[in-house]
Amino acid sequence: MHWAERTAANLSHRGDTHLIAAGITPSGEFHIGHIREILTCDMIVRACNNSGLNAELLFIVDSMDPLRKVYSFLSDEYEQFIGHPLYRIPPPDNEGKPIIGSDTSYAEHFLEPFLDALSELGVKLRISWNHEEYNNGKFEQATRLFLENREEVARILTEVSGRPLGDEWWPYSPIGHDGSFDGITITGWEDPFVTWIDSNGKNGKSNIGTDQGKLPWRLDWPAKWNFHGVSCEPFGKDHAASGGSYSTGRLLVEILGSKAPHPVPYEWIQLRGMGPMSSSANITVGPLEALKIVPPEILRYLIARNKPNRHIEFDTGGGLLEMADQYERLLATWKEDQPPDENSTDRIRTAWNVDKAKISLSQINSEIEKLDQLESNISFRHLSMLAQIRSQDEDVWVSLKNSGLLESEPSKSLKDKLRRMRNWISSEHFPEEYKIEIQNELTQEAKESFNTEDLEYLTQLRDGYQNCEWINSEINDKICNLAREHGMQIRSAFVILYQIHLGRPHGPRLAAVLAEIPRETAIDALDRAINSLD
Repeated sequence: MHWAERTAANLSHRGDTHLIAAGITPSGEFHIGHIREILTCDMIVRACNNSGLNAELLFIVDSMDPLRKVYSFLSDEYEQFIGHPLYRIPPPDNEGKPIIGSDTSYAEHFLEPFLDALSELGVKLRISWNHEEYNNGKFEQATRLFLENREEVARILTEVSGRPLGDEWWPYSPIGHDGSFDGITITGWEDPFVTWIDSNGKNGKSNIGTDQGKLPWRLDWPAKWNFHGVSCEPFGKDHAASGGSYSTGRLLVEILGSKAPHPVPYEWIQLRGMGPMSSSANITVGPLEALKIVPPEILRYLIARNKPNRHIEFDTGGGLLEMADQYERLLATWKEDQPPDENSTDRIRTAWNVDKAKISLSQINSEIEKLDQLESNISFRHLSMLAQIRSQDEDVWVSLKNSGLLESEPSKSLKDKLRRMRNWISSEHFPEEYKIEIQNELTQEAKESFNTEDLEYLTQLRDGYQNCEWINSEINDKICNLAREHGMQIRSAFVILYQIHLGRPHGPRLAAVLAEIPRETAIDALDRAINSLD
């Protein structure tokens, strides 16, 4: 059983209707790491609905959270907004300076591109803005109960988290006269007002049924579980640690008369060789940036194929190519294979069903029923080669038709795949080992890669180039068979030819590359090598 289906099965014991929640603080640009939580939710929702349950994805935007510091992408002018709720702060311009008077808030500025990416990924959700929920009184009951049970709340937080709270601690954070949460000392409360004094000695009061203040995070979270009716929520491993936010939240929510949602802790997504993604540390690939180079199905597959408790290493280079090819091999297998029969082992049936779920959950359209309608015969690897050799899209389609990989006109999804592939090739992320540059001259390294002993082989191969059918398989056979006849290791022969044709000792499948260039171009390259030996 796939991990999303197993979660759905667990939720079925809690009832037929479920709200799967994700939450995020829009403090800066989002990255692929944030995608994991949302897609994990989306896949659980789909698994629930496929099993006959009624599930919905709730996306909670923590817009009441304060700006905690001036991040590297912000100008020093944002110093004045530290401690202010994100929905009350102006957005930055291209230089990181605040756009005073803008109709768009800081929170909206960073959230909108992320929502665009989620839409492109096929995620359907309902948005809840945290500051609106405070202002319309959704938090009032929970805030009141936490204030009335202040000592019990403090005891739970201290015992579970291991962090003692001082006598001055209150389960509420008012916003001061300057619009900031900072520098406020609570002096008491008389329903519905919390009274306080700021660092300048000025008194004030906040109505707990409005957005004049908020609950601290460890209380804010269970309060949302309670009034939204959240039944399942994925969250990062930091919240799942012993003494973490979930440990305190599941006890605090009982004060509100509810129970904690089913937990789905997940590991981080890391950039290969750079550790966990972090916006503040500038270790990040944005979701829209990723979607410029990767079809949404591949990003969804990245999440679908990994259990939430396994960390993911996101490789924008060769690893991405391998993952895309893996997805397409799995899809091709699915289109060709029949479901296991009744004589198959449990292991075979389980593996088959898990693979089916991986492919199904990777699709943008959750309503796709027939997997045999999906394209799978044109690999990422092959398309990356064609996109470099053929500058015009129409030439790519002609090549695919000639090779039998495309029987009719290219579909919208295939055109989209080629567009993203061209973006990837022109980006900093495309791996050097897959770049193709047909050589017009011999490099010095190429000249040093062969000697007069190879002259006869290269001469006969040139004749072979002239006489063989100019297709991938025939070219490859000619290269390999002649190498055997001359007592050469096939690998050594390919190293020489890679140097001659591509100017380096390795690269994409050489025969496939040669089949896409004019025969005369390949022959000319061998002639240059032969002449250098003569």
